[in-house]
Amino acid sequence: MLEQQLQLPHNTLRNRLVMGSMHTGLEEGWHNRKKLAAFYEARAKGGVGLIITGGYSPNLRGKLTPIASSFNSFYDVIKHKAYTDAVHRHGGKICLQLLHAGRYAYHPFNTAPSAIKAPINPYKPKAMSIGMIKSTVKDFANSARLAEKAGYDGVEIMGSEGYLINEFMAPHTNKRQDMYGGTLENRMRFALDIVKAVREVVSPEFMIVFRISVMDLIPNGSTKDEVTEQARALVAAGVDILNTGIGWHEARVPTIASMVPPGAFREASERLKSAVDVPVIAVNRINTPELANEILEAKQADMISMARPMLADPEFFNKYAQNRREEINVCIGCNQGCLDHVFKGQRATCLVNPQACFELEMPLDKATKQKQVLVVGAGPAGLAAAIYLQKKGHQVTLIERGDEVGGQFKLARRVPGKEDFQHTLNYFKFELQRLKVNVQFNTEYRAEMAKDYDDVVFASGVRPRMSKIECSDDKRVFAYDEVIRKEVELGNKIAILGAGGIGFDMVAFLSEPEVPSIAHFKTQWGIECEPQPAKLERKIYMLKRSEGSFGKDLGKTTGWIHRAVAKHHQVEQIAECEYLSFGAHGLTVKHKGEEKVLDVDTVIACIGQESNDSLFDKAGLPANHHVIGGAKLAAAIDAKRAIAEALAVARKI
Repeated sequence: MLEQQLQLPHNTLRNRLVMGSMHTGLEEGWHNRKKLAAFYEARAKGGVGLIITGGYSPNLRGKLTPIASSFNSFYDVIKHKAYTDAVHRHGGKICLQLLHAGRYAYHPFNTAPSAIKAPINPYKPKAMSIGMIKSTVKDFANSARLAEKAGYDGVEIMGSEGYLINEFMAPHTNKRQDMYGGTLENRMRFALDIVKAVREVVSPEFMIVFRISVMDLIPNGSTKDEVTEQARALVAAGVDILNTGIGWHEARVPTIASMVPPGAFREASERLKSAVDVPVIAVNRINTPELANEILEAKQADMISMARPMLADPEFFNKYAQNRREEINVCIGCNQGCLDHVFKGQRATCLVNPQACFELEMPLDKATKQKQVLVVGAGPAGLAAAIYLQKKGHQVTLIERGDEVGGQFKLARRVPGKEDFQHTLNYFKFELQRLKVNVQFNTEYRAEMAKDYDDVVFASGVRPRMSKIECSDDKRVFAYDEVIRKEVELGNKIAILGAGGIGFDMVAFLSEPEVPSIAHFKTQWGIECEPQPAKLERKIYMLKRSEGSFGKDLGKTTGWIHRAVAKHHQVEQIAECEYLSFGAHGLTVKHKGEEKVLDVDTVIACIGQESNDSLFDKAGLPANHHVIGGAKLAAAIDAKRAIAEALAVARKI
């Protein structure tokens, strides 16, 4: 199904796979032109049918930030010709996304239907006058006209995620009493005016994709019936394809994070598809060809959008079409290299593919001289290093003291919401076999081994930092790894020591369903239903020594989700806490100078990690010995850094 062509009235798409819009941080500036062209070219060469660019504003006020890109001049036409040529060289098609940020624009010149400040933006917008609205409609049309001159096959008009057009559609942000507010007919007038204006200035072959918000996930958003009416009106106005948008950025519902079950929003695209006679694109947490085909075969959509999976593996479609599915490096929905980077003003990349958006700077060229390389440790860092080195042409031996690969990923995959980490382990295992890496299990490193190799890479990982709490009455403090491996018996009154990523993972492990379902996810978060309170099977405390809020150092785009899950399960959080002793009476702590006993029967240490670095002397390593991943730095378990370091050392050797 995914490989089938899609015939439009004036266009043919070579398959049903869409690379959805995502900002990479390469859109700004002429100096990034070649880098962004290389990024798009790799995905077009990888077989994707349609690429949608990151969002470009049609005018100054609509820019996401003061330095964000717009598309409204012949300078932009010249710049973007590199992108369209790169995609067309490989038979793909590409649409420019036109995005007016509305009240989400992070500058004091932002505008909106009504002067209502967004909760995620310090700047209150100015309510648009009729003149400003009509001028903005012309700006959209002008940008579309220029996009066709730049070689684009179409535009995607961003009408979801809480941006300007969506703000006009929803009563939540549209309090106008004129021809653009009040009734549904008036609220959707702005979107229809834009589509009609664009259709008038472009050729019939030029595609108009409209991303419509089918679930706002905010109070007083568009109803299901209103979305249906909006969709039909947009098609009548000239839209060729409808893309599905889920949730506003300010919505307190996760929509793309790893804890969202794969395919959780497929019913939304099915509902949209039943209302219109143009192709509909399904989106959000679709990361495997099997799930994509399942949705297509069920006629819940006509096309499948995958944005982050195209970061993880630019060859996704070719590997699928050539029956090499085991070789696909699947997106795990972590957000660490993509969204977290972009929200911090950094260039996007990918945890499982550090070459993403760095195609020109981080190529893996063949080695001029083949070397014998020993990699010590088969966690994410060691696995990635072995594979990169073997691909480069070296002969690699990978040794692991245990009887299987995985390291910390073996633990992470057991945490509810992180099941997709198994995809990465499957990919690593298959690549080891395909590339014929010499893997030796139950093998400890010995210093005399080094003489048989040109280079040695230590990727020996981390071990949990053990608690030094005084214990009595046959009690002991469990380490997080033995809990996750279910090697110990837990009680129902539990104290978690530590409030970092592992501590919050432990909350999920102890309280969330072992196999999360779409039905449970929707009722927990109140998606088109009343949210259901948690069934409190355990009393959980979360303690930390430092002052301040819990989870403040978690990922920018996912931290709030972990904090919300802890709140949902009524986890009691105590900061500025000194741990004194643990016995049959409970856990004795000193909180702000006052000693108290917590009635718990189980204590779990999630207080960090220590490097497994006893195999080598960090200070006196010879030049041909290299340390990567947790063995190099255990301050925080960071698979993104570990795999990036694996690529860096492979490029160096």
